[in-house]
Amino acid sequence: MSKAFVKETEQDEDDDFGAPAIPAGSKNYMTPQGHQRMKDEFLRLIDVDRPEVVKIVSWAASNGDRSENGDYIYGKRRLREIDRRIRFLSKRLDVAEVVDPRVHHGSDQVFFGATVLYENQDGLETTVTIVGIDEFDPLNGRISWISPVARALTKSRTGDTVMLKTPARIEELTILDVNYPA
Repeated sequence: MSKAFVKETEQDEDDDFGAPAIPAGSKNYMTPQGHQRMKDEFLRLIDVDRPEVVKIVSWAASNGDRSENGDYIYGKRRLREIDRRIRFLSKRLDVAEVVDPRVHHGSDQVFFGATVLYENQDGLETTVTIVGIDEFDPLNGRISWISPVARALTKSRTGDTVMLKTPARIEELTILDVNYPA
């Protein structure tokens, strides 16, 4: 079939929303709070947002000519966006492995969910919390467990020095403190 007869959608197949892919053979680790946030968003989209948009689209469709009907056109576009997000969240929640970092409370070894204070070789102190792929927020110190920094820190203990390969150089990171929620 010629490409001229195939309707191309607006990235309907691209359901990743800028989120990193889950490494092959790995689980989608999440904190209980991150899992709950995703579940809440999923339920809000299904129970609130989607029905509202469907109502608007059906009202707009009943007005007649759909080709020049902005409510209909933008409503359908919004409906596709909501459906894409629902599919994405559904896939991520289906393979989610909820890991409660509280089980490591009192430990000085770095695992998933740890809040780590470390110092680089230049004396700059940084605090990061190791979270799931869908929860990372580097501006607020929340890094994904698959990030190079998290991989370098994992399984180290307070007082250890680990090596982190960066594009510019190999950095030494000294772990100053490890905390888990109570």
